Amino acid sequence: MGFAYFLRRAARYWGDQPAILYQDRVVTYRQLDQRSTRLANALLALGLQPGDRVAVQSRNRPELVELECALYKAGLVKAALNPRFTAAEASDVVGNCTPRVLITGPGYTGHARTTAGFGSIETFIAIGDAPAGYVEYEALLANAGTTPPDITPAPDDLAVLHFSSGSTGKIKAAMQSYGNRMAALRKMVSGMDRPARPGDRLALIGPVTHASGMLMQPYLYQGATLVLFEKFEPAHFLAEVARLRITHVFMVPAMINMLLAEPTLAQADLSSLKTLAYGAAPMAPARIREAWERIGPILSQGYGASESTSGVTRLSTTDHADAIANHPERLASCGRALGETEVRVVDEQGKEVAVGEIGELVIRGEDVFHGYFNEPALTRETIIDGWLHTGDMARVDEAGYLYLVDRKKDMIISGGFNVYPTEVEATLYQHPDVLEACVISVPDDTWGESVKAVVTLRPGREATAQQLIAHCRERIADYKSPRSVDFVAELPKNASGKLARKIVRERYWQGVGRRVN
Repeated sequence: MGFAYFLRRAARYWGDQPAILYQDRVVTYRQLDQRSTRLANALLALGLQPGDRVAVQSRNRPELVELECALYKAGLVKAALNPRFTAAEASDVVGNCTPRVLITGPGYTGHARTTAGFGSIETFIAIGDAPAGYVEYEALLANAGTTPPDITPAPDDLAVLHFSSGSTGKIKAAMQSYGNRMAALRKMVSGMDRPARPGDRLALIGPVTHASGMLMQPYLYQGATLVLFEKFEPAHFLAEVARLRITHVFMVPAMINMLLAEPTLAQADLSSLKTLAYGAAPMAPARIREAWERIGPILSQGYGASESTSGVTRLSTTDHADAIANHPERLASCGRALGETEVRVVDEQGKEVAVGEIGELVIRGEDVFHGYFNEPALTRETIIDGWLHTGDMARVDEAGYLYLVDRKKDMIISGGFNVYPTEVEATLYQHPDVLEACVISVPDDTWGESVKAVVTLRPGREATAQQLIAHCRERIADYKSPRSVDFVAELPKNASGKLARKIVRERYWQGVGRRVN
């Protein structure tokens, strides 16, 4: 049994119930099954073979759910571009994964075969109005067959390329197999604090091309409705919770921070909410307490990565309640190992450290990814003897609760998105006034961590912070760009003459209990 079977079964069980709500659109389970079958057949009729990549770039739309279901049915590979990618980043990603088809939502139809990196694409498909050179999505479905494809992907077959920034500054693609995705579904369904039921409604606020999208199949499996939001506006979200009786939601901590700052929260009707799950970045214990009191005793936290496909640990709602009542230090934990996952904290030799000691977090399980696409050397550095080395430094207590304390690598997590300093620094060095640049994370009450650049200018140059920030936003996604810039006469170096990033970072983290936020 696979995802195609589960959707057929859902269409039989809950055919007339809504699978997707988006603005004024309703897609029932029967329609989702039928439309995704048509899309699968349409893609195969274009000449695609199982294993071929299909790229997509769009804000949240029902068609993205249909597409994922269709790709599972056809044995094809989803290569989802972040809707916040710049044109240069999109070209880099597409040029690396060489998809044969590109599907784009409104606002993302500016690509053509002549666009740098897009030469592999044979068919361009537009959701909504189709410009010249594009096939209209609805017309494609209307002409497609209705018989489900006779294709059953093997567990090791590639299902998804999940893109994120890399430590070298290059965007990397994590290879998630069909077996990885199925293991993730099992883990999420079995590990839910309050399992979803037919009629429940899950709000998907963040891009479903990324972390939020991992919840789509588990909730469809249980007969719930996916409520898609194109963007997060706190007041609008609170109103929709009351209007649509939303029961479940996933947020990154920055969204919770914004909710807590929203004036209408005090009057909001949140009585329908059963679970508010959060993750993708650490959250300050003080904010967790405030959310527990003001939003409700419904919080559940998860820790995971693109490389783990799904959640690795979970701090359940019960764990939150016990921490607040009896173990306040556990509010700084990201929980205990979830489901089938094995978790260890190890030293430089790969040996497990004692309780309370700090080491690198490594994980093993059926949902650990198959490596990085076209990056065998990086894969060998990351997966060692079957264990995924996360680069996160952690400790574990006597009860098995895991605490992230720092990052072995220099990655920044801002608003739930991964940012690597080297990529931002490389962009800053393209500015003629910049002599040296060091990019670090600093604590941020809203985003958890924000990106700061500490810069030395060339003699006689006078670039301002605003100019350097604008320079970056023209070239890399806005969430990667510095939110602030400090200027110094000289940056510290280590004995090898390299920039001493930890020394630069230290002054901004003095007095902070942990070096992730």
